[in-house]
Amino acid sequence: MNEWSLMPDLLIVTGLVALTALSLVTARRYLDPNGNEVVEELNRLLPQTQCAQCGYPGCRPYAEAMADGAPVTLCPPGGDRTAEKLAEKLGRNLEQNKVKQPELAIAKIIESECIGCTLCITACPVDAIVGARNQIHTVLNEICTGCELCIPPCPVDCIDLESQPKTEYSTFPEEPMACINCGFCIATCPRDLQPHLLYRYRRDFDIADGFRIDDCIECRRCDQVCPSMIPLTDNFRVTKQVRAELEKAKAAAQINEVRFLARQTRLNQSLNTVVSKPSQSDLESILDQIKLDT
Repeated sequence: MNEWSLMPDLLIVTGLVALTALSLVTARRYLDPNGNEVVEELNRLLPQTQCAQCGYPGCRPYAEAMADGAPVTLCPPGGDRTAEKLAEKLGRNLEQNKVKQPELAIAKIIESECIGCTLCITACPVDAIVGARNQIHTVLNEICTGCELCIPPCPVDCIDLESQPKTEYSTFPEEPMACINCGFCIATCPRDLQPHLLYRYRRDFDIADGFRIDDCIECRRCDQVCPSMIPLTDNFRVTKQVRAELEKAKAAAQINEVRFLARQTRLNQSLNTVVSKPSQSDLESILDQIKLDT
């Protein structure tokens, strides 16, 4: 037996080794509970309010804790919807006693009682409070996340929470009967869609996008021919609405995170800044300049 006759076997073994190595790398990337990729994905699903109501000092520390086994139901601002996404990302069954999203509220400063101590400004993780020492402070409503971190430091209790309109999330209609894949809806769709597949994957927005959910004009022709009497159009409308709600929440979370990271960077820079006493010559120059200006 010569070396050429062994070549196919060597290629097979080499291929198996390479495939095994690739599988290990993939498993480490997506299954390793301490992997940065998993932590980043979990962090992106959180609302980035940095409110610490989960028991951790911020959203990223909570993401790291979840990747290490912490429950996914500890985020009140995110509520059930965020908990479901976190459980799906980690491949877990959603725990019982799911947390409900609290009433939406923003902070409001009673200006007549504010003493301008700036303690609330220091406490706000997203710089939603503006003001100066001994001056009245105010809250930027469009930025405030309602985290309540500004309330405990206030020495005169001049910060209240102001309720906001409750967010009504879209829900899918009940299913009268199961889809039987008859294909009637495909034949009647004026946009050449596959309504039965859109219905099957209506809760998976990435797949629904792949089946061109936005091309649905909601004409209801598929409803009229469905022998199972499934309200297909209503399901497609909810898919679009839920996706829009999630995109809006994602955009708000990104803004919160940018403001939080900018604040952290500023604080770190101020801590690393060395303040030194001016030299005698510099001091004399400053005094001379002041005398000239006066």
